[in-house]
Amino acid sequence: VQLQASGGGLVQAGGSLRLSCAASGSIFSIIQMGWYRQAPGKQRELVALITNDGSTDYADSVKGRFTISKDNAKNSAHLQMNSLKPEDTGVYYCTAYVNTTYVSPRSFWGQGTLVTVSS
Repeated sequence: VQLQASGGGLVQAGGSLRLSCAASGSIFSIIQMGWYRQAPGKQRELVALITNDGSTDYADSVKGRFTISKDNAKNSAHLQMNSLKPEDTGVYYCTAYVNTTYVSPRSFWGQGTLVTVSS
């Protein structure tokens, strides 16, 4: 299973970005998809998750500004980020918990996409 993330970039504070993550490979079903981020010098932290039934969970710091959605037909998820702040800067990693056709359910990670918010 491979995860391909896209959509990062440089934006001014108050701006918006949309991240996308597409899963491909030997997928039977996707149980959950989400995004984590890692700022320079800090640990990786949860940003947002969405389950196969559409339930969502967000870090307190992004509630009301970020929205996660999914496209089951395309095995993809999207993170709409509005009202961005400099503290949102970091590398954003897509993750998916997947029922595969060859191993027990497990988590997979994408390569990360850089988001830089300038003040």
